[in-house]
Amino acid sequence: MYQWRKFDFFEEKKSKIPDDVEGEIECCSSGRGRIVLGSQDGTVSLLDRSLQLQYSFTAHSSVLFLQQLKQRNYLVTVGEDEQIPPQQSAICLKVFDLDKREEEGSSTSSPECVQILRIFTNQFPEAKITSFVVFEEAPPIIFIALGLDNGCIYCIQGDIALGQSDKMPSAIMGLGFRVDGPAFLLFAVTPTSVSLFNLQTQAPTGQTLDLIGSETPSVAMSDRSELIIGRPEAVYFYEVDGRGPCWAFEGEKKFLGWFRGYLLCVISDKKTRKNTFNIYDLKNRLIAHSIVLDEVSHMLCEWGNIVLIMADKSALFIVEKDMESKLDMLFKKNLYNVAINLVQSQQADAAATAEVLRKYGDHLYSKQDYDEAMAQYILTIGHLEPSYVIQKFLDAQRIYNLTNYLEKLHEKGLASKDHTTLLLNCYTKLKDVEKLNVFIKSEDGMGEHKFDVETAIRVCRAANYHEHAMYVAKKSGRHEWYLKILLEDLDRYDEALEYINSLEPSQAGVTVKEYGKILIEHKPRETIQILMRLCTEEGEHAKTGASNGTFLSMLPSPVDFLNIFVHHPQSLMEFLEKYTNKVKDSPAQVEIHNTLLELYLSRDLDFPSLSQTGIDEVNENGDHRSVAKSNGKITLDQKDVNEEKERQERHQKGLLLLKSAWPSEQEQPLYDVDLAIILCEMNSVKEGLLYLYEKLKLYKEVIACYMQTHDHEGLIGCCKRLGDMGKGGDSSLWADLLKYFGELGEDCSREVKEVLTYIERDDILPPIIVIQTLSRNPCLTLTVIKDYIARKLEQESNLIEEDRKAIEKYQEETSAMRKEIQDLRTNARIFQLSKCTACTFTLDLPAVHFMCMHSFHQRCLGDNEKECPECAPEYRAVLEMKRSLEQNSKSQDHFFQQVRTSKDGFSVIAQYFGKGIISKTSKPPTESPNSYENS
Repeated sequence: MYQWRKFDFFEEKKSKIPDDVEGEIECCSSGRGRIVLGSQDGTVSLLDRSLQLQYSFTAHSSVLFLQQLKQRNYLVTVGEDEQIPPQQSAICLKVFDLDKREEEGSSTSSPECVQILRIFTNQFPEAKITSFVVFEEAPPIIFIALGLDNGCIYCIQGDIALGQSDKMPSAIMGLGFRVDGPAFLLFAVTPTSVSLFNLQTQAPTGQTLDLIGSETPSVAMSDRSELIIGRPEAVYFYEVDGRGPCWAFEGEKKFLGWFRGYLLCVISDKKTRKNTFNIYDLKNRLIAHSIVLDEVSHMLCEWGNIVLIMADKSALFIVEKDMESKLDMLFKKNLYNVAINLVQSQQADAAATAEVLRKYGDHLYSKQDYDEAMAQYILTIGHLEPSYVIQKFLDAQRIYNLTNYLEKLHEKGLASKDHTTLLLNCYTKLKDVEKLNVFIKSEDGMGEHKFDVETAIRVCRAANYHEHAMYVAKKSGRHEWYLKILLEDLDRYDEALEYINSLEPSQAGVTVKEYGKILIEHKPRETIQILMRLCTEEGEHAKTGASNGTFLSMLPSPVDFLNIFVHHPQSLMEFLEKYTNKVKDSPAQVEIHNTLLELYLSRDLDFPSLSQTGIDEVNENGDHRSVAKSNGKITLDQKDVNEEKERQERHQKGLLLLKSAWPSEQEQPLYDVDLAIILCEMNSVKEGLLYLYEKLKLYKEVIACYMQTHDHEGLIGCCKRLGDMGKGGDSSLWADLLKYFGELGEDCSREVKEVLTYIERDDILPPIIVIQTLSRNPCLTLTVIKDYIARKLEQESNLIEEDRKAIEKYQEETSAMRKEIQDLRTNARIFQLSKCTACTFTLDLPAVHFMCMHSFHQRCLGDNEKECPECAPEYRAVLEMKRSLEQNSKSQDHFFQQVRTSKDGFSVIAQYFGKGIISKTSKPPTESPNSYENS
């Protein structure tokens, strides 16, 4: 026989049955946190966990069997009852409801008996009961089977209906219920056979599983509903299809039991008359506990313990130790395999199992059995920190084992970026291209993302495995990494451009923004083609069918790609020119035009490098040029000539853009005016500056540009064009021009005479101002203005004469008016009209006469007798004009506007005074700040 290892996985605690339990214990049961004992004197005693008597009661004259139900607080007993008439059988079955007491509060009161059944009747002959078993289903269903020494089995189901199964050839030594799917089965054991009955049929049908049974009642059921039979040579297990495994444990089996996966067995030794109680762990083939005892009368399991009741009414509690204690015991003996099997068989949590495996791995590692140690560490993946294992094998320089561990980490999807880095480094260090291919190109790995993609790319790239890195990048859609490798590591620009062309427009745009600088540097023409496709995708336009404006707003803007041209302005200019030629209404027109203006108007797109033998000169326009010495002569570098020509061409393009992007019908141009002015100022683009100032109506700035360059001809021509008020010009430009010549400090007689011609024509300045302005230029003589002064004096004399005659005329009219007013105030008026002015009929009374010498019938006037109907409209118009003038006098803006726009502002003021509109002045307050008096 195989010698099983013995361990002390259990510990013993002795106790004693209370003395209150009298009589010999005939039967016992457990469940619902108590032990129930049945004595020969018919008493049933209920004990708690500390084996203290809860209460007892008399159930029969003698208790033969009892069973504590677990799903309901019921007790089923079988015993003899003396109160039954002698002609009837004394054995009956009773069911007690332990929740109901006949006398509440009394410790001696019996629980209520809810059912009594006489087992033996005329139909069911009496025999000795040898076995008793109860099966519980969901309440209130129970199934009871009684085995008799005559081979009969009586079954009691549900409502205590009695039935009989087939008669066995000899006494029933043990019974066991089993539910196998829908089938409800009953095992029956006799000394000569093992049978199985199907109780679902109306007449139970049986089949023989074995022709050898058991002569002792050492029968039990496992937690998997297997029948266990103890015979002197071995312990046998039975399934529904026959005998299963057997275990060769020699000795007479007095009791068999099953507890938490352990086989319990009390074996009697006839020689020593001692009983040995063994707890077998069949799965791990070890004896978890063994103890030699005196006579054992009963064996129970309750409260998670094994309870052995001895013949002397003592009790022995067999308590299982905790898992940690059992494992420590095994670790001390280096029985790691046993420990692993133990935790797995007892369904310990994964963390506990992993800890045992780790300790086993550490043990093997200390013995330098690295392969086997790694096998154990691999089983801990998911529970043990990977760095613990990795550090050990890095120190031991066991790269093959480490690679295996890291592969398993990735297979289970538990690898971090660092683990991926380390694994790839292992592959590259081992130069194991085959494994690297499997790892990188495995569809499972890629599909389930079992490694960090970016880390894999970075490590392969660093180890010069560029093809592998590119494969991962392309497979995972990391376009930026794919292009980074192509461009920065392999310099395969054409392939990179082809790859970008194959991408979706959105992805292509992102990659071009990222790597456009490199592409522009090496493949400018091809890169510009890609940009044009992205920004003006005709195919996409046709597919979507969107309107032009909506479509353009969905496409990337050229402005988004400006940064990639930072060192290549020539290519940028080419790109933007192509775009503007193709797209006329881009949403980013302003930004594009701003950029183009900056390119067109700048002095240099590229800064030329000076030759080592050249010198740096500055020409008269402030430009730098490179010159070289040759044969003692200084010659202009041909490169500078070409650059100057190219600069002029760009400036012409800039001027054309300035004008074309500001159509005459638009108030604002399609570029930033302020930026354009700054660019023209910085780069001395005079023509552009003049155009912008003129469009903005900044006429004074226009002539200032001519003044700076002393372009007298252009200055006068500009004033002729912009100083004509009839065409919306500013006549004050002539005054500024005269001031300029007056402060010039050089002889400019011809120009001054021409300017005076326009000043005199439009009467822009008084002669005194002209004389004062020109007197500041010492190079000008009186002959310049002699003719002008003579003409102005003659004009003034004529005006004075005209004014004198007007004054005389107004004085005469005023005297006549005053005389008439006086006459009206002092003399009577004689009205001699004989006809009504209104109806032309002869006047008759009542009549009304007005001082204007008009007479009317009173009936012709109606209600208005205070105004002459003939003269009232004229007088009313005069009054309305006066009120209007007074109202206008209160509008300061109107007054000052007239002063500004008039050729002679003083005449406007005089006119206001002449009309008496602004002749009233206010006196300072005399009484209070709010009271005024007009004079």
